[in-house]
This record gives sequence, C-alpha cells and structure tokens, in this order.
Amino acid sequence: MGTLGRAIYRVGFWIRETGQAMDRLGCRLQGNYYFHEQLSRHRTLMNVFDKKPIVDKDAFVAPSASVIGDVQIGHGSSIWYGCVLRGDVNNISIGSGTNIQDNSLVHVAKTNLAGKVLPTIIGDNVTVGHSAILHGCTVDDEAFVGMGATLLDGVVVEKHAMVAAGALVRQNTRIPSGQVWGGNPAKFLRNLTEEEKDFIAVSASNYSNLAQVHAAENDKDFETIEYEKVLRKKYAHKDEEYDSMIGIVREIPPELVLPENILPQNKDVQKSS
Repeated sequence: MGTLGRAIYRVGFWIRETGQAMDRLGCRLQGNYYFHEQLSRHRTLMNVFDKKPIVDKDAFVAPSASVIGDVQIGHGSSIWYGCVLRGDVNNISIGSGTNIQDNSLVHVAKTNLAGKVLPTIIGDNVTVGHSAILHGCTVDDEAFVGMGATLLDGVVVEKHAMVAAGALVRQNTRIPSGQVWGGNPAKFLRNLTEEEKDFIAVSASNYSNLAQVHAAENDKDFETIEYEKVLRKKYAHKDEEYDSMIGIVREIPPELVLPENILPQNKDVQKSS
C-alpha cells in the first residue's frame, strides 16, 4: 500500500472510530430508552458445553464455516465456505484428506429409536459435495457423497461407494463398496466403473491442493491484499474482457492521425517526384 493509500485508510479508520464513540455517547444520554441491538459475532470454531473442536494444523476451515463442539478434523482435510459441523449432543470425526464442500451440514444424533448412539464418522479421502446433509451416519474411506444428497441416521456408506447427487438415503441403509445409489428414496443403480473409482481419489487430492491455496489467501493481511490489487492493475494484460472481469476501466487514447507528408509511402512518392 502506498503512502496515499495508508493516509486514506487511517482517515477512514478514525472517522469510523469517531462515529462509534458518538453512538456510545448518544446511548448514555438516552439512558434506559436507547435502542438495544444484539451484535452477531461469527465464530469459526466454537465450544459448546465442555466440548471443543480439535482441528489439525494442516487442515483448512473456511472463515465462514462453523465448527461447533465435539468435532475432530484430520490432517489435510478441508471444510469449505458456509459449512456447519455441529457436534453438540454427540461427536463428529473427520479423517485425513477429506473435503466437506460449501454449504454442507454435518450433525449427529444422540440415539436412534433402538437407543443406539449415533455419532457422525467420515473417513479418509472422502468427498462430500456442495449442500449435502449428513446426520448420524458413517462414510468410510474414499467414498463419495454427491451434491445435495441427504444421509439419515444409521446410514453406512462403505469404501469406494458413491451416493448420487440429490439422493435421499433412508435410515439404517448400508451402501456396499463399489456401488452407486441414487434417487428418493435411494436405491442401487449400478456398479462403479474403474474411471469413477479413480475420479474419487483424484477429487479428494484436488480439493486438498486447492484448500492450501485458499488457506494462503485467507492468511494475507490487509496491506498485502491492497498491494496485490495495485500490482494486478498495473501489470494486467490490457484486454477489454479481462479488464471488465477485475473491474478496471482504462482510458482509450485518442486515435493518432499523422500528417500525410510524414507517412512512409508519401515520403517515397515525394523522393521519386
């Protein structure tokens, strides 16, 4: 950030601080009649009762995610934007290299109708697609849960099994290894192909690598972010479509019109004449 940018930032900071001080003074003058506003504080990691999340130092938890209570997240796993993992009445365990994609919900059940304790257990290198719901279920290593799928209490997805996007898997259903299940209610569709088995492994690896990029970006401080904005504007390729994508408006210089007597072809004509 340049000198001018720093000055503008500091002025803005003091204006905001002054505004907050004036608001507090006005509330005191109003006494018991001032307007009460509950301030919402988002906490990415939050204790509940005596339970607290345990997250491996190499795992990525997006700033807008909520990991609450008795939740363990293993090495290289990633919890993406808008996810909620709520381990209050039971525990959630997530292995290594697993990705829980954006807006997914993972919860637990204290007991089922038979009185069985139902934590949520997700193994290693599992992919859980966007907006999936996992409730009191078990997903074994290298399994795949598609976008918008719902797994209810007691469901077991075995290793190398796949739940199709949008599927609803009823309580206490077991999905055998190597099978694809889908529909509402979910049922057996077909066996996995070798290409799909490879895709499950590649998907987990790709998300593990992508999470490192997002983690590095989220760790940048304000000054680094502003400095990189300046660099992008300065060195961006001057292409109209690219410029519009990153919000740059460039002034188009007026067309340069050269006098006819200095154009190369006219010079040759004058010499020959």
